[in-house]
Amino acid sequence: MCYGYDGEAALRRSVMDRRSLLRGSLAALAGVGLASAGIGATAATATTRTTGRQHVPPGLISIQLWTVRDALWGAPGYDATLTHLAKIGYPKVELALGYFGRTAAQLRQFLDGIGIRASSSHDGISGNAAELEQKIQNAVTLGQSYMVVPYLYSERADEWKRWAEQMNVEAAAAARAGLRYGYHNHAHEFTIDLGGGKRPWDVLTAELDPKLVHLEVDIYWAVTGGINSGDGVADPEGFTLDVIRSAPQRVLQYHVKDRHASDGDMADLGTGMIDFARIFREHSVQEYIVENDTPDVTPQRTAEIGYRYLRNVRF
Repeated sequence: MCYGYDGEAALRRSVMDRRSLLRGSLAALAGVGLASAGIGATAATATTRTTGRQHVPPGLISIQLWTVRDALWGAPGYDATLTHLAKIGYPKVELALGYFGRTAAQLRQFLDGIGIRASSSHDGISGNAAELEQKIQNAVTLGQSYMVVPYLYSERADEWKRWAEQMNVEAAAAARAGLRYGYHNHAHEFTIDLGGGKRPWDVLTAELDPKLVHLEVDIYWAVTGGINSGDGVADPEGFTLDVIRSAPQRVLQYHVKDRHASDGDMADLGTGMIDFARIFREHSVQEYIVENDTPDVTPQRTAEIGYRYLRNVRF
């Protein structure tokens, strides 16, 4: 799965004093000197129904660092791996796994030096007001536009509702800092039966405030969710587009990873079954993020293939 957090642990952290979170985080943020121009200052409006022979603008291509985690943890290491991503042509990355011994300010200095930007990050729901304040302050220091909750899991509707309430609170604080706050899906949001014909995706999209929370749609997991649920077996891309169209929230980011037709495993971009051009043609976004949790050869090679695919795909 994508880099994320244990659902039960996140639920336990979310059992907190909501009013304390609001008081503490918003008051603290007011003293940080953060931007107050609003969420429109950091993300342009996503365009739908593009026509003609389009391509992904190179400035909108990114990569989720979970893809290259083995290279970050081992050889060649964090600095060399990020430098390689910049040389490939990536203008931005989506952070995961922490800052590898640096503060946010130190990491910003390093990324600026190699010509790459941290535009987004995967962060779990905060456990208290201080954690939320630090998370937002770090994102501002790094120059991010987005911060995204990467993973939640439960088979109980009340837990999904509680998480949605918590995310709305965090998103309001993020908006005051000029940040967009989003949620990233996996497959289980479309397959778990919560009773009464409801699935987690139904609960989340009903409860998350569309004025504050956007969606980072993971195309592989949406396709897989449609296949696993049976609702998208005949037309996985059509199921994914229905997910995008029907959500009250704006879809501003994609995780772009392919799917092997033979076994359903993740695949390097362009080597699998997913018709990305069809999806991109129907709904364009502000960030196309390469990802493959299980690189077919090496993490570095997967990064190269992914960037080249997005630079050349036409739709």
